[in-house]
Amino acid sequence: MVKPSPRLAFNALSFSLLVTSAVQTAHASETELPAISVTGQDSIGYQADTASVGGFDAAPLLDTPASISVFNEALINDQQARLLSDVLKNDASVGESYAPIGYYQNFVVRGFSLNAASSYKINGRTIAGEQNVGLENKQQVELLKGLSGLQTGMSEPGGLVNYVTKRAADVRSVTVSTDERGSGYIATDVGGWFGSEQQFGLRANVAHEDIHSYVEHANGQRDFVSLAFDWNISPDALLQLDVEYQTKEQRSVPGYQLLGGTELPHDASPKKLLGHQSGSKPVTIDSLNMNGNFEYRFSDNWKGTLSASRSKVVIDDYSAFAWGGCATGDACSQGNYFTPEGGYDIYDFRSPDDTRRNDEAQATLSGSFNTGGLRHELTVGSSALRRVVNNRTSIMEWIGSANIHAEPADYPRYNGALNDSHRRLDSRQYGVFFNDRISFNEQWQTVLGGREVRLDEKTFDDSGDTTRHTQRYEFLPQAALIYKPLHNLTLYTRYSKGLSLGGTAPWFASNAFEILTPSVARQIEAGVKYDWQRLSLSATLFQMRQAYQYSQPDGAGHFTYVQQGEQKNTGLELAANGWVTQRLQVSASVAAIRSRVSGSGTPEYEGHQTINVPTLRASLYGDYALPWVDGLALLGGVQYSGKKYANQQGNVQAASYAVFNMGSRYSTRIEGYDTVFRLTVDNLFDKRYWRDVGDYMGDNYVFQGAPLTARLSASIDF
Repeated sequence: MVKPSPRLAFNALSFSLLVTSAVQTAHASETELPAISVTGQDSIGYQADTASVGGFDAAPLLDTPASISVFNEALINDQQARLLSDVLKNDASVGESYAPIGYYQNFVVRGFSLNAASSYKINGRTIAGEQNVGLENKQQVELLKGLSGLQTGMSEPGGLVNYVTKRAADVRSVTVSTDERGSGYIATDVGGWFGSEQQFGLRANVAHEDIHSYVEHANGQRDFVSLAFDWNISPDALLQLDVEYQTKEQRSVPGYQLLGGTELPHDASPKKLLGHQSGSKPVTIDSLNMNGNFEYRFSDNWKGTLSASRSKVVIDDYSAFAWGGCATGDACSQGNYFTPEGGYDIYDFRSPDDTRRNDEAQATLSGSFNTGGLRHELTVGSSALRRVVNNRTSIMEWIGSANIHAEPADYPRYNGALNDSHRRLDSRQYGVFFNDRISFNEQWQTVLGGREVRLDEKTFDDSGDTTRHTQRYEFLPQAALIYKPLHNLTLYTRYSKGLSLGGTAPWFASNAFEILTPSVARQIEAGVKYDWQRLSLSATLFQMRQAYQYSQPDGAGHFTYVQQGEQKNTGLELAANGWVTQRLQVSASVAAIRSRVSGSGTPEYEGHQTINVPTLRASLYGDYALPWVDGLALLGGVQYSGKKYANQQGNVQAASYAVFNMGSRYSTRIEGYDTVFRLTVDNLFDKRYWRDVGDYMGDNYVFQGAPLTARLSASIDF
């Protein structure tokens, strides 16, 4: 049994008293009503019925021939999620892939890393993924696992994340939160309809967060604001606009590296900031996301949509970065590892004004009609996407050395000039697409679709000269066969093809910062979905292939970033979401993946599981409404990960782990207002484990999981 911290108990008590006092003071002049307990149960819960990420419109999950996970507002609120990692931990097919504290996060899905350039969307429009998207204005987060070439064109084989924003509604709520470290959080959600015919709708979300990190010297803050506008122009015309802005600053926390390239660090603390320099600046990320959608219904069967978006991220990265320490000729075989004794070098890293911008527009026409005895649900359309990257050549100046077992000394900082900013990438993607769901009868359907992609992409060097100009046409087909023996049971099989952006060579490679050409990926998938009362069950088999991109050792500590060989992942996914009984609901998943590399030209990288991909991962989260206390529910779950390799050679392995979480939710009324208190305790037994042992930009990093973390919040609806 874990003994609660006296400080945590005091904070929780003070917090509860503060919220209650505030509400009572605000209504002291009004007639006080006795507190009324809320009874009953949540009719929605964690189960979702529809998602838009599987096609071009919201569609029932049961009829979508793809493996899709949906994390709705109820789950996000109960887990008090602030980051995408807090949400995606609920899917066993997902792991972290270089997601340091204080920086933007990325993930690996089905054993393939997502790409910040193309793997993240808001309301179906591509955003610059180099940001931690705020969740305050999100209705749900959707994860399409596997290829999404039909939906997006250029995409990574792992999957696609789509954020769905909240729409206008009559809502007035405030949420306040704290944790055992004294962090502060306040968020408001306000909306309503107005106009002579209630045709205008607004929804505003504002949040401020003072972040007291569990890592020393890594505190930060975040501000977020969003506005959603809905205009019912006529019974047939609808306009929706969204804009959100976020600024966040926090020192980034470097990852550990292997000791001598052969073993994981010993007795490492998740609370230690490697390379700490008292004068180092935080990383600042400013992000702006705007999108609009106009829909016009021509008839009961046909409608057209026109949507556009802009996403811009500016990163000011000033970091005291821990890297390497083993020079060629030492006891280490390569230079990008810590020494066997835990020594590392500290670099003054500077990359301000790193700007990423995505602009996208799409037009679609969709409708239904009959031909002979066949029923068609057809969507045709065209899209254009432009991605621009402007940045300075980064500075990584050695300033001193340290050891993981001691606090580093303060060293003089780099005082030279910054490099000039240049355009690095100008990538333009044009596409035309179609998708036709053909129903033969009540049991059999087929979905046939494809996208013709035209890619026009240029990369540039420091002088502005073009280093690569790729012009390519590629047809990306997708075909699925669906069989429904029962109205609530679906069996399907699907084939799809995708085109992925090329990787960027790391700074130490002989072809440093070169962006490789795009590569083709293919996938076959078969699955079964079953809705039983209020519980959704699914099972999926898949196999995926993509060109292998990596830093190929050339000998004597030299590398060349190449695209050679193939990575093939085969796996099984199981999932259950919804109500098991009248009082118990669950969100559960299991993923077993076999991932192999072949034909890479580096034999030691082949014949074993690929780096950072466990053969088995599982996630379980539950919500049980206690029968003897109205409004009180117990929350909790566990995340499990099997062993995984921490290097490409497959001779360093991180141990398996299980992390247990507990919490509670209490719904009541205070002074006539609905109020919900939530308590979550993550990593209940303070487990030490390696959550991420992947590679990033050619380097291998290992990150520890968070220690025991408790958070208390109160949400009041006015």
